[in-house]
Amino acid sequence: MSKFLRLKEKILLLLLLVSVTLGAQTVRKYSNEFMNIGVDAAAFGMSNAVVASSADVNSGYWNPAGMVNLEDKQISLMHASYFANIANYDYAAFAMPLDDKSAVGLSVIRFGVDDILNTTQLIDDAGNIYYDRISKFSTADYGFTFSYARRLPLDGLNYGVNAKVIRRVIGDFASSWGFGLDAAVQFRTDKWMFGIMARDITTTFNAWSIDEKKFAEIQGAVEGQNQELPETTEITIPKLQLGMARKFVYRYDFSLLAEVDLNFRFAETNDIISSSFASITPSMGLEFAYIDMVYVRGGVGNFQNITQLDGGDSVGFQPNIGVGFRYKGIQVDYALTDIGDQSAALYSNVFSLKLDWEIFR
Repeated sequence: MSKFLRLKEKILLLLLLVSVTLGAQTVRKYSNEFMNIGVDAAAFGMSNAVVASSADVNSGYWNPAGMVNLEDKQISLMHASYFANIANYDYAAFAMPLDDKSAVGLSVIRFGVDDILNTTQLIDDAGNIYYDRISKFSTADYGFTFSYARRLPLDGLNYGVNAKVIRRVIGDFASSWGFGLDAAVQFRTDKWMFGIMARDITTTFNAWSIDEKKFAEIQGAVEGQNQELPETTEITIPKLQLGMARKFVYRYDFSLLAEVDLNFRFAETNDIISSSFASITPSMGLEFAYIDMVYVRGGVGNFQNITQLDGGDSVGFQPNIGVGFRYKGIQVDYALTDIGDQSAALYSNVFSLKLDWEIFR
């Protein structure tokens, strides 16, 4: 019986940690992180170094200014599994030009873990076990983004903005709503491309609602902890991504796209360059294309200072590879992230599909 009691304490402690994590009312280094994972297998294959070169429906996420390059409506779909298929990450987007100077887009992201066993009521106060009290719940994060892009009078200079609505749900225990804005710029010349993406420029605000009845069921489960309801607001600090890219064309049929990005967080983290004001990690990506039909991609990013078990430090990074195929408005892409296990992240398989409206004509 003591084993079951210990099991119950562990589960209650897990819920305690979840409650404490979502409750801070201060500015946090990591908040709404599911919105920073990225979208599109083509971008993952280049280690997300696409902020300067992005020019399709997925620009709504990477750099909304790039949507002005759309010639027709586009749809994008993506699925990825994380943590040995425990968590599912899905994305869908639609974008279309309004005229020759502007475009709009809409995207939805879901990151969730489903069918989690809730065993908090497995054992009653007398120590009796009731398996019929076991239930299931899901924890899911949703991001809804409306994007707008427009060309500026200066040739090659475009801007874009995102309005985001965040919805986060932890079963019946807690839920939140959040709102925020992004702003972006792209500049293109005949040979070079430059991009700036500023995320959460308004410090995205999340307001949590916690079920007090559910909280009361686990309150006091661990002595000295979880005695009062946590604060119910959190703020996501801004992030900045700068990119520079160039495309090389060889004999008309072959091309090579190369991009280097710098990713800024305005907090001290484990990034390879870190200070109390900001932390920076670079990412680099390459895309080799044959007649704009077959693509091979590679990239490296997420450079982090990692403390080893012996107390020493090392630099970890995340290498990615990917392939793609495009034919008559249908593009299928695949990426395998974290090749060679060079970072603390686990590798993931990412698949995405992009459709140009021409296939429906």
